[in-house]
Amino acid sequence: MRLSVHRDRCEGYGLCVDEASSLLHLDDDGELVLDAEEVEPELSGVAEAAVRVCPVAALTMD
Repeated sequence: MRLSVHRDRCEGYGLCVDEASSLLHLDDDGELVLDAEEVEPELSGVAEAAVRVCPVAALTMD
């Protein structure tokens, strides 16, 4: 599975980071950084939770 961020939608709320800090973080400028685009099967639930909590639908899983 692959985690993707739509930068034009992301507003840096950080709710996704609360759910999946092992996969992504906000940098010093508040920009979302994907630490792992390819999601290991054991972390798929964490990634899906991050996608669900994003209030602007900036994250997707393929």
